[in-house]
Amino acid sequence: MSRVLVAALVITLGVAAQTAAAQDTPRPTAAAAGAPINLNSASVAQLEGLPGIGRATAERIVEYRQKNGGFKKPEDLMNVRGIGEKSFLKLKPLITVAAARTSAP
Repeated sequence: MSRVLVAALVITLGVAAQTAAAQDTPRPTAAAAGAPINLNSASVAQLEGLPGIGRATAERIVEYRQKNGGFKKPEDLMNVRGIGEKSFLKLKPLITVAAARTSAP
């Protein structure tokens, strides 16, 4: 093969790899897009959309909320097993604490 052909092949493969990598990039969650997630009303699925929060942690957040009557302040999230200060600081701009909405009778 000629050097020109090899160079063209290498460039083509590099562009294809970059395109594939861009398509695999996860889409931003609602929280990352600017709509903070309310810890007092978010579902397990919504909580899983937060960075570093898997299903088990999301379920513990909901369990904490049910046992304690909700979160009073965002820092209460650190009372949930598996969420320390480092994790909380990453989540703080993505969460909010407001009274949970209840449906009218």
